[in-house]
Amino acid sequence: MSGSNRGRHAWRVLQALAALIILFFLIRDVGANWEKIRAADLAWHIRPLFLAGGVVITWGMYAMLIWTWRRFLHDWGGRLSFRTAARIWSVSSLGKYIPGKIWAIAGMALMSQRAGVAPWAATASAILLQGLAVGSGVVVVALADTSALEAQHPLLRPILGLLAVGSAVGVALLVSPALSSMLLRRFMKSSAIGAPRPVTIVVGIVANLLAWIGYGVAFWLMILGTLPEARIPLGVAIGSFTASYLAGLLFLLAPGGLGVREGAMYLMLQGTIGPAAAAALAIASRLMLTLTELGVAIPFLVFPGENTRVPT
Repeated sequence: MSGSNRGRHAWRVLQALAALIILFFLIRDVGANWEKIRAADLAWHIRPLFLAGGVVITWGMYAMLIWTWRRFLHDWGGRLSFRTAARIWSVSSLGKYIPGKIWAIAGMALMSQRAGVAPWAATASAILLQGLAVGSGVVVVALADTSALEAQHPLLRPILGLLAVGSAVGVALLVSPALSSMLLRRFMKSSAIGAPRPVTIVVGIVANLLAWIGYGVAFWLMILGTLPEARIPLGVAIGSFTASYLAGLLFLLAPGGLGVREGAMYLMLQGTIGPAAAAALAIASRLMLTLTELGVAIPFLVFPGENTRVPT
């Protein structure tokens, strides 16, 4: 086995081990609190306006990220109409629910190629944007109100500590676009691919920061539209949603972060609002996230239209 293969194998083993640790604490805590969960009389109050507001904000964040992806493609010579880019983005994103995490990017590259964009440009832009999403998400978690979460579970303290350390790097790149651009240019030069312009990197960073905040606000609105008695502060909602989403995103063995994301959210919220409400919100959040993703993709699946390029 080559060194690179050993490294990939070790990384997968490490991710699987971390996922098992999270699932162990999840199962242990759910088991210990099962009677409380069963006996809980949750005060469900469905408020359609709050739920609709969360959906609209989430779709707005999708539109912003699609626009940002088009800017990266433009720097690499790829030009797509917004509708075509939205179709490729939303339909290929469903591939993340297939185990392996590569199918979303592979689908994006294939669909982009059929639309006249070089597959390497679509793949490189998707990977780069994903990296910016992870880095900016770490910053958001570190800067969000996590004080109410740190004492809730012993597993969270080292996780939040690592996020805080990672945020220092993220902030450095955020306040120094020239530094991030230089690093990217050095990497791209080694792979014979030109780097995006510094202004595009800045746009990508800002767009991802706004997207995480927007997703957190949508999660908070979902809480107000389902379990308003939970009384979760906005900062806690943003921090817990972002941290749990990142947990699911980084574990390659969990399709769509299924299980890992819900487990992380449950562990972070159960000490604040109780195990029953935390479990309910974790499941409701998963349902809402899936519905918003399907709500964007299904119209393009039913009415695919034609691939259109923007004239050069």
